[in-house]
Amino acid sequence: MKELQIKVQNNNDGSANISIHGMVDAYSYGQLEQAFNNLINQGIYNFVVDLSNVDYLSSAGAGIFIGTLGIVQENKGSIKLVDPRPKVRETFNLLGLSQFFDITGNK
Repeated sequence: MKELQIKVQNNNDGSANISIHGMVDAYSYGQLEQAFNNLINQGIYNFVVDLSNVDYLSSAGAGIFIGTLGIVQENKGSIKLVDPRPKVRETFNLLGLSQFFDITGNK
């Protein structure tokens, strides 16, 4: 099993770039939740999330994006999802979440 790796670049303007590598599943989603929470606790509410190296996203993983989206929108922020692989995009589509997120690339 490929370990989840999360790289965060704080842009010092209230935004952060997050690059995720591996699988976001029932075992690893807590790491992603912690990364978002750490940034939110710093007052960062705008995220660009690179999904190009995410092999799999479970419904638990998608739940982290949903919960985080609610928090950032309450604070006038946003989440932009970039370059999801087809299986990851399909997860967002099947769960009806594509309409709530700005998803670009790899259509």
